[in-house]
Amino acid sequence: MRAHRSRVITIATILLITAGIAAGLTLLLRGTGGGTHDTGRPAPKGPAQIDLAREVAGYTSRFAPGRGYLRPGQADREDIASAVGLLLDGRREQAEKRLSQRDFTVRTVVDRPSGHRYAEVADRTDTAAAPRGWGRVYIDLDHRPRWSVQVPHPGFDLGTEQLGVRVLRGSPGGVMVIAGAHRKAGVGNSADVAHRTDTVFHAICAELARRRMPGIQLHGFAASAAPDYDVIASTGAGTAARPEGRELADALRGHGFRVCQAWVRSCPLEGRTNMQGRTADADHVPFLHVEFSPTVRSGGPPADRAADAIAEITRRWAAPPATD
Repeated sequence: MRAHRSRVITIATILLITAGIAAGLTLLLRGTGGGTHDTGRPAPKGPAQIDLAREVAGYTSRFAPGRGYLRPGQADREDIASAVGLLLDGRREQAEKRLSQRDFTVRTVVDRPSGHRYAEVADRTDTAAAPRGWGRVYIDLDHRPRWSVQVPHPGFDLGTEQLGVRVLRGSPGGVMVIAGAHRKAGVGNSADVAHRTDTVFHAICAELARRRMPGIQLHGFAASAAPDYDVIASTGAGTAARPEGRELADALRGHGFRVCQAWVRSCPLEGRTNMQGRTADADHVPFLHVEFSPTVRSGGPPADRAADAIAEITRRWAAPPATD
């Protein structure tokens, strides 16, 4: 009788332990999203996992001439630029509130290939039937932002947007500013952000220059425009980036590129009328205007080599000054 009772107690104990393990596993699966039962509570939100290159490609693939651009008002430009400044200062809640008033959003994304975290500033109308074309910004969240890479003509200077992603990934502390429409999307040259000051793109770049953040702007030229060169390097309207320009030209040549240096000889497409360059010059901030041939912009090893050369400059810009 005692042996029978012992067996009954043992079996009951095993059943209780098994039930407890099953309940624990159920809770664990619910907590990790692996279960099939809805607990009634929203899943915790985390950074969006993306491939930044694919994200940017999807964004710019919608650009086309003659559509997708609306001129922003002065208040739009000023509020969006000042909100980007608030993000740079770490005042995200205030930035989000101000951006929301202009129909912009902020989200944290993780670029899976690099593992880097960025704040993405985007226009809510990007996927609407009539997008405004005011652009996007990606800000490094893992390091203090200290420099920018600017892409004024995505979809027109083909491949510059992907080269911009490579440059952003290549050094810490970067901010990537991408125009939100094809260069010929607006009336006249209203969407040609490199040559206008009444755009969101220019307002953001001007805010970065005001904060004394050096920048490199990426462009593309047709092979027939400069058949003897792969790259045309210039400091635009100013000279503050002359040392970096020389270093960049040396780095590009070291990676096998033929470089025309606008401070040494007359080059086509020197960017002296570029408005972001003029603003940077007025603030005595280094600015590089760099044109790339179709071969470099086509991707693959040439684009990787160009980004590696640029990284020799942006890594120096990323280093904290001696007074920090």
